[in-house]
Amino acid sequence: MISVSKENHLKAIFHLQQEKGLVTTNELAAALQTRPASVTDMLKKLKDQKLLIYERYKGFKLSGEGKKAAVQVIRKHRLWEYFLVEKLQFGWEEVHEIAEELEHISSKKLVDRLDAFLGHPETDPHGDPIPDSQGRIHSRRQVCLAELPLNREVQVTGIASQTAEMLEILQHNHIRLGTRLEIKKKFPFDESLEVKIRNRPLVTISAQVAKNVLVKDDEPLAEKR
Repeated sequence: MISVSKENHLKAIFHLQQEKGLVTTNELAAALQTRPASVTDMLKKLKDQKLLIYERYKGFKLSGEGKKAAVQVIRKHRLWEYFLVEKLQFGWEEVHEIAEELEHISSKKLVDRLDAFLGHPETDPHGDPIPDSQGRIHSRRQVCLAELPLNREVQVTGIASQTAEMLEILQHNHIRLGTRLEIKKKFPFDESLEVKIRNRPLVTISAQVAKNVLVKDDEPLAEKR
């Protein structure tokens, strides 16, 4: 069995790896909000367990076994978030910290039954893909709202930054997963956007918010301007 601390390190390395490839000690320490010395000790333990591959002077990455362990933690986290929102009616901004505790339950039987009970959902309440029981993650083509042209209706499929503050702003503006919207105007001064949501008045959102709203864009690349 892998300890809670090791699981937290593996999950953080997995996410950093997705962005950067090889990960440095300082990057991991910043992500976990801890001291580099503490991270160094844990990395040695993970390497001894063959969960980590270290490239001298470059950084480290998860081994095959390390990635498998990290993905299972992510699977549990996202399934519990889905359960909390869909079955217990928590707000999507409330569930991250609770799921951080529940993700360390080790019973595979419980997790598989939870998955079946929920109907094998493909994404969590924030649009992130839920790994299946084999650890496969099905990626989807998404772009951020800020990259879209005017007057193209799209559907919100994910949120990049999932801080409580970001989710509160989106909730206030009636933007959630599945919302259909289109950009009606772009303001060059601060890159904010005037957005039309179906059956609602126009709203203005900041450039920062627009960059964190991910949408499904089905338009062929050839037709984009």
